[in-house]
Amino acid sequence: MPKAISITKQPFWDLHWYYLTKEMKNFTNIFLSGDSGDELFGGYTFRYKKFLALTNENSTSHEKILAYLNCHERDWVPDQNDLFTNELKFTWDEIYQLLKPYFNNSLPLLSQVFLADFNGKLLHNMVPLYSKIHKHFQIKNITPLLSDQLVSFAMHLPIEQKYNHQENSGKILLVKLLEKYKISQLVSRKKQGFSVDTLNLWNSYGKQLCEYYLDNSRIVDDNIINYEWIQKHIKKSDIDVRYVNKFLGLLALEIWYRLCVTNEMDENELLTV
Repeated sequence: MPKAISITKQPFWDLHWYYLTKEMKNFTNIFLSGDSGDELFGGYTFRYKKFLALTNENSTSHEKILAYLNCHERDWVPDQNDLFTNELKFTWDEIYQLLKPYFNNSLPLLSQVFLADFNGKLLHNMVPLYSKIHKHFQIKNITPLLSDQLVSFAMHLPIEQKYNHQENSGKILLVKLLEKYKISQLVSRKKQGFSVDTLNLWNSYGKQLCEYYLDNSRIVDDNIINYEWIQKHIKKSDIDVRYVNKFLGLLALEIWYRLCVTNEMDENELLTV
């Protein structure tokens, strides 16, 4: 984690792309990827169905924003306000304002979701992170789906060419292309992703690492994170996976802080207890 965070300069714990690119470097200096396929052509089917169940054509932009966040429930916790100190002044209103342009328009419901996914998690999360990792390993990534022409084309496609609500299947146009060129067997119809079993990670060594680094924490000492919140949840034997994800995020924040703010950690240091 310290090495990956030192490259991205951002406090993310789930940096699987670092390990993938590191291994890839053993075989090639150039690779093709399908980045934006999910965001542009409707790959996050497990969220679309829930979003449509929570909204309708009469929903306000705020109601749609809340529904969108509820489709990402593993990324936040119900008492998130208590996680941060008063000095930091965390507020959900700032997050609502960031999302508002994507849901305060006349586009169809799922088009608004695609817009939020593309401009949020892809352009401001995945692409910048991946680019820094590629640069570190001196590897060139070619992303055909992120060309201006294809982005514009995909943004104007009818929803029914991306997602089938009845079957809860996505990327319809891309699937048809695979079938046309008789290579559909190369790709699983089920969404794969890079999902980590965070509960298993927590029980094996994640909890121990979090207890060690967050007990004598710089982000607590500098009045960013509320120590009482940590103590309230970290000892629970039946901890919810959402809190596990949040603790792993806090661990990444702590490591980032020691690397980039207090400069007391070496990028090649391994996390040990």
